[in-house]
Amino acid sequence: MKILIWLLRIVIFIALFGLAIKNSSTVELRFFFDQHTLAPLSLVLLVAFVAGAVVGVTAALATLIRQKRELSRIRRKIDSLGTH
Repeated sequence: MKILIWLLRIVIFIALFGLAIKNSSTVELRFFFDQHTLAPLSLVLLVAFVAGAVVGVTAALATLIRQKRELSRIRRKIDSLGTH
């Protein structure tokens, strides 16, 4: 099973690497106040993906922390009811 997972990872890496090579043309990014910069399309896509992943993980972490805090509160309440 480990070999299959590693083969899948290698295939995905090769596919993404090929996509990056095919999309290496330069794009212009325009910002506010007439600021602009040139960057490879694959780099722009990578940065957008990473930014989206960071936002998603942050949102999930906030929910996870809130649920963990609530679970801890409920466990304390159950423990206090069990000792009486």
